[in-house]
Amino acid sequence: MSESSRDGVQSWSKSMSARDRIRVVAETLREPRSVNWISEQADAAWSTTNEELQDLVDQGQLRRVKSGEMTRYQPDYTRLLFEEIRTLIEENTREELRSELAAITEEMEEWQATYDIETWEELEQSLADGDLASAELRERRHVIAFWRENEEDRRLIKHALELYTDVEAAREQMTDVADRATS
Repeated sequence: MSESSRDGVQSWSKSMSARDRIRVVAETLREPRSVNWISEQADAAWSTTNEELQDLVDQGQLRRVKSGEMTRYQPDYTRLLFEEIRTLIEENTREELRSELAAITEEMEEWQATYDIETWEELEQSLADGDLASAELRERRHVIAFWRENEEDRRLIKHALELYTDVEAAREQMTDVADRATS
């Protein structure tokens, strides 16, 4: 996707259709948004946006949320969670997931030792320390951002490892059924 932001206005790749742009906007929503808002962000006609959002709801990719008289749309966060876990399992061996989990934990332990803290929240509180130079403030903010990402990645990897055997069994069952159907 070739997307850049200039004064809050998105510049889209010429090769993306209006429907593609609508899907990109809809898939990245962090809070429920109206057809008008999504249409504006995707630089697409209201009617096209409304139609595409209805299709995404019908496919189970979006949820319609009523807020008074206003209808808003948001991703199905449960579905997204399971899709992320499924992708982790499909694209990584169990050992690769274990190694990544160990690397993330090691990095977080290094930050805990470096800053003599236990959580990113404690590191965030240290930003108020008036004795920190601007470079140190920037470094700590950078670490906080990575720490939060690491916590999310660690949570997803743990879920993937917990479900790995079940997903493998389901995949084998599907293969067995397909093999019997073609025999």
